[in-house]
Amino acid sequence: MPAAGNPVTLVEGATFCISGRSGDIHPGAEQGLFYRDTRFLSRFALEVDGRPLETLAAHCPAPYSAVFVTRRAPRAGTADSTLLVVRRRYVGNGMLEEITFRNLGREVAGVAVSAMADADFASLFAVKEGRARPKDEIQEDARGDVLTLAYDVGDESRGMTLSGTGGAVARPGRLTWGLVIPARGEITVSIQLTPSLDGVEATPRYRPGLPIETSQPAELLAAWRATAPVITTPYRQLPALVATSAEDLGVLRIFDPVHPDRVVVAAGAPWFMTLFGRDALLTSWMTLPLDASLAHGTLHTLADLQGVKVDPLSEEQPGRILHEVRHGLDTESALGGGSVYYGSIDSTPLFVMLLGELHRWGLDRTEVEDLMPHADRALTWIEQYGDRDGDGFVEYQRATDRGLVNQGWKDSFDGISFANGKLAEAPIALAEVQGYTYAAYLSRAHFAHEDGDVEVTEYWSNKAATLKRRFNEAFWLPDRGYFAIALDADKRPVDALASNLGHCLWTGIVDADKAASVAAHLLSPEMFSGFGIRTLATSMGAYNPISYHNGSVWPHDNAIAAAGLMRYGFVAEAQRVAMGLLSAAELLGGRPPELFCGFDRDEFASPVPHPTSCSPQAWASAAPLFLLRTLLRFEPSVPLGRVWCDPAVPEPFLPLRVERIHLAGRPVTVEVSESGWRVTGLPDGVELVREARAPLTRRHAHG
Repeated sequence: MPAAGNPVTLVEGATFCISGRSGDIHPGAEQGLFYRDTRFLSRFALEVDGRPLETLAAHCPAPYSAVFVTRRAPRAGTADSTLLVVRRRYVGNGMLEEITFRNLGREVAGVAVSAMADADFASLFAVKEGRARPKDEIQEDARGDVLTLAYDVGDESRGMTLSGTGGAVARPGRLTWGLVIPARGEITVSIQLTPSLDGVEATPRYRPGLPIETSQPAELLAAWRATAPVITTPYRQLPALVATSAEDLGVLRIFDPVHPDRVVVAAGAPWFMTLFGRDALLTSWMTLPLDASLAHGTLHTLADLQGVKVDPLSEEQPGRILHEVRHGLDTESALGGGSVYYGSIDSTPLFVMLLGELHRWGLDRTEVEDLMPHADRALTWIEQYGDRDGDGFVEYQRATDRGLVNQGWKDSFDGISFANGKLAEAPIALAEVQGYTYAAYLSRAHFAHEDGDVEVTEYWSNKAATLKRRFNEAFWLPDRGYFAIALDADKRPVDALASNLGHCLWTGIVDADKAASVAAHLLSPEMFSGFGIRTLATSMGAYNPISYHNGSVWPHDNAIAAAGLMRYGFVAEAQRVAMGLLSAAELLGGRPPELFCGFDRDEFASPVPHPTSCSPQAWASAAPLFLLRTLLRFEPSVPLGRVWCDPAVPEPFLPLRVERIHLAGRPVTVEVSESGWRVTGLPDGVELVREARAPLTRRHAHG
C-alpha cells in the first residue's frame, strides 16, 4: 500500500501513471498518464457534486492496477458522508477506470459527477525537468459520450480519447454523469482512456465489462509468475524479495508489436520506461536463471538498431550499440536531439558478452549465427572507434555538447574523478569497460573455437591476453593496492577508489595476485557501508553519500561485485555483500530501489532512500536473482554439456531449495542443506560438475 502522502505509480510495458492517493492526477506536478515518453493526461480529477473526493485508502493489487477508496465530502448540515466512491484503475496502452458509487444511506441519492481531463502532450524530459507548459494549440472535441484531445506539430500528432459508459455526456474538458443511486445500492460507470500516436490508436489492454483476469497484462503477468523461481528457506525475507523482483521485471517488459516474440525490459519507473542498451543487457544477463527471453529479445532488438553511419549528434557509429531510445514529440530536447542516442561506451562490448553467456545457457547455435554478424560489427566498432588512439584501451569522448560527458554506467557529469575530487578529462578509458572488452574478446574466441577456426580463435584469445596484461600494468596503483577507476586524456591513472573494481573482478581481467587487495578495499570501512559497497570511498574528495554516483549504494553494482568476489574465491566477502544488500532491500519495503544513500549502517540503522531513485528499476530488481545464482555458484555451459555448481550459501538460508532455474528450456532445482546439496532436472546430455567453475580465460576460451 502506498505510504500516506506518497504518489501512486502504476506500470505496464510502455505505459505508466502517477497520481495522488485519491486517484486524481494533479496539474503542475510530476504526475500524469504517460505512454511512450509522452504525457497524455496532465490532469484527471473526479468531482462529486462540485467537490473533490476525500481519500480513505489506496492500494495496488497488481503493478498495473490500483484501488482508490474515497468518499463524497459530507453535505452541509451533516456529520457523515453516505456516498462511497471506489475507483479501480488499470494501466496498459492507456488506462481503464471503473468507478463505483455506493449509496450507504437510506434515501435515494442524486449525484452529479464530473471527470475533468487536460492534456499537455509534454515529453517525459519536459515533465521531469519542470519545463512542461500548457499548449494553446490543443484541439478539443466533445460529442456524445466521447471527449477527444489532440495536438499536431509538424507531421506528428498525439491524441487522447476518453470514452464514458453509464450515461456519460461529453462536455469541453470533462465527462459528466447525472446518477440516481438507490438506497443501499450502487452504480458503476467506466472511462476508457486511449492514446494515439500519429493517428494510430493504441490497442486497449482492457475493455469495460470484461473480466480483468482475461486481459493481456493479467495473463502475461500470470504466465510470468508461473516461471519465477520458487524459494524455500527459513530466511523468510528471501522468497518474498525474489518474488517481488521477478514480478517487477515482468511488469517492466516491453513487447514489440512488429515482433511479438521479442521482449525487452524498460530501465525503470517512472522516468526510464524505455529501452536503454546498457541496462537491458546487464538486466538480461542477471535474469538468465529466470527467463532467457529477455536476453534473446534484447540482443535482437539492439541488433536491429545497431549503428550504421557516423552521426556526431546522435553519436551513432557503424557497429555501435545504442544508449537509449525515446519516443516523445520533442526529441530535439533528448540526448543527441533524436529518438535514438548511441553515447554509451559499454553497451557494445556488453552485447558480445551477453551473446556468449546466452549461448552457455542454451541458446541454439543456429540462433547464434543470426546474431554473430552483429557481434562481429560490434567488435569492429571496438577496434576502429572505441579504441580512439590505437593504444588497445577503449575510451570515450562525446562528439558534441549535446551528448553525455561520461558514457559509462556512472554517467553523471561528475561521475569520474581523482582522489582529490578533481574531475577527469576526456578521452577517458574506464577500468570496467576494459573488463567488458576483455570478456567480449573471450566470447568471440569461444565461438571461433566451436567452429574449429584456429586462426580466429587465436586472434581474439591473443587480443584478450594482451588487454589483460596491459590493463594490469597501466591501471594498477601499487602504492594504493587497487586499480585506477580510469585513465584520463593524458593517460594518467584516475586514482579514486570506486566500486568499478567489482566489475573488473566479475569479468576476470584482474590478475590473481592483485585480487585479494582489491577485495579487501571493496569491503573496507571506506567502501562498505554495512548495507552495500559505495560507489565511491568515504576518503575520496568527491565523496557525498547523497550523490547519484559519488558515494551512494546501487544494488546492481553490488550484485556484480559479489559475483566478482565469488569468481576469485572470496566467499565470505561475497556473502557479506549479499547479506547487506538483502537486509537493505527488506528495510526499504521489500523492493530494491535503483540506489540508496551511502551513509554508514552504524549511523542510520535503516538505509536512507535517495530522492531521485527509480522503483521498480530493472537492474535493481534483477540484483537478488543474480545474488542467488552467485551464492549457488551455478555456472552452465550447455554447448559443453556441463553445469558447474558448488553452493556457498550463508548459514541463515539453510536449508535452501531453489526451484525453476531455467536452463535450455528445462526447470532445474538446487537443494542445499548443512549436510550437502543436489541438483535435479538438468537437460538431457548435460552433466553436473560438483565444483566451482574455473574462470573463462585465454587457456579456457573454449569452455
